[in-house]
Amino acid sequence: MASDQGNNQSVERAMAVLKVFLDGQPELRVSDVVRMTGLGTSTTSRLLATLESLEFVERDGISGLYRLGTAPITLGGVAVNHNPVHREARQLAQELAARLGLGANVAVRHGASLFYLLNFEGHLAPRSTVLTGQRKPLHATGLGKCLLLSLTAGERRELIPEDALHGFTPATLTTHAELDKELEVSERRGYATEVEELAHGRSCVAAPIRDRTGRIVAAISISGPLSTVALDRREDELARAAIEAADSVSVGLGYVGPRGGTTSLIPERSRV
Repeated sequence: MASDQGNNQSVERAMAVLKVFLDGQPELRVSDVVRMTGLGTSTTSRLLATLESLEFVERDGISGLYRLGTAPITLGGVAVNHNPVHREARQLAQELAARLGLGANVAVRHGASLFYLLNFEGHLAPRSTVLTGQRKPLHATGLGKCLLLSLTAGERRELIPEDALHGFTPATLTTHAELDKELEVSERRGYATEVEELAHGRSCVAAPIRDRTGRIVAAISISGPLSTVALDRREDELARAAIEAADSVSVGLGYVGPRGGTTSLIPERSRV
């Protein structure tokens, strides 16, 4: 029992060391890791040496600074390649980004956050970094709103207390009353939008992805700079594209539509 506890503690400490590299600093000194983890210097040095031998971190030969190694990339690649949503959505999202020139993103819900499974950027929406693996708030994104449609109002309040509905810009929805109204509209028309709710100058259109049981398991979005997405002119066009893409992925996951009928791919705003 004592041995098991010691092994568990060693694993937890190693994970704590790896997690410090998620905070935005790509390279760290041993003293930085000590300060951020609260571990002792000798323990930290020993853990970094072990992680380096396993290629989870690597050390610059000149500066002596540590950064993440190649092993996490290998693990991440294996994980996404075995994810059924990623397998069904990857090629479709890539083609969508190329055709529209905008970003195409797919995410799932992990607890109270969304988790990006993949993203591609078109020539009109370039990024210098990838979104895959990042986590974002559910209430401030189009993808997150789609994922919240899988929960009841009570479940949403339990998952995200109102004081956790942080405002990132003046446009962010910061009360459940506001969020409920927004989600009612999103559910009725089959897609969600986000305009500068998480970051200034960005907007998106997103649609939910369902599995064979009809449960919402992921969402796909089309995103980019506010002026390029231009929802005031292109909402119907982009909503249709997002819904059709989500439908294709859903069919690949075994979804055949609600019992007694099929779901229209035409956004509500376009119906006459």
